[in-house]
Order: sequence, then structure tokens, then C-alpha cells
Amino acid sequence: MTTAEFERMVRKALEQLPEEIARALDNVDVVVEDLATREQLVGTGIEEGAHLLGLYEGIPLTDRYGYDMVLPDKITLFQGAIEAICDSDEEMVREIRDTVVHEVAHHFGIDDDRLEEMER
Repeated sequence: MTTAEFERMVRKALEQLPEEIARALDNVDVVVEDLATREQLVGTGIEEGAHLLGLYEGIPLTDRYGYDMVLPDKITLFQGAIEAICDSDEEMVREIRDTVVHEVAHHFGIDDDRLEEMER
């Protein structure tokens, strides 16, 4: 799949977010890269060679104070990793949406432990 086709799927997933969540994504860029770099894997608990699907880099809303004139937070979706675990376009759209929601949760200050707890 080309990057442009994947980015169309990402836009579709972003359009499916509830309006109140989409509005809260102020000063957040969503970008696509092929695979996570070694530097991006540091601190994730994921070993090199494993599939990191997405990454939130920034200051969660819960930790912000005096927040102005700063670069945007960034959500990176890793196309190669998502493609590696999906068997169809439909599955890929679902995985992109789920990954976006997971990374948006980090933007709202929800950590992985709390996310796992919420999924039970």
C-alpha cells in the first residue's frame, strides 16, 4: 500500500473520532512513518524488531501549565507495523482507528496501565 493510501485511511479513522475528542486535539499533529526508530522504542517496553503501531510524543493535557508557544504534540502511526499485523483493508482501518484512540488517550493523560484496566 502506498503512503498516500494509508494516509487516506488515517484521515478516515480521524473523522470517526467523537466530536468532543476531535476538538480536544488542539496542537496535535498526526504523522505516518514506516517503522519506529531505535530512539522511538526507548522507554516503550517494546524490543527492537517488535511492532510498535503508534507513538504519542508531547505533553499530556493533564500535565500542562503555562502552555503556549510550543511545538505541536505528535502522534505517529507506523504504517509498516500496522500492515504487518493486518490481513485486509477493513482490518487495517480498524487497527488505525484503535491505535489513534490509544495514542489520543495518552494525549489526555491516560497511561498504558489505566488503558489496560479500562479495556477489561
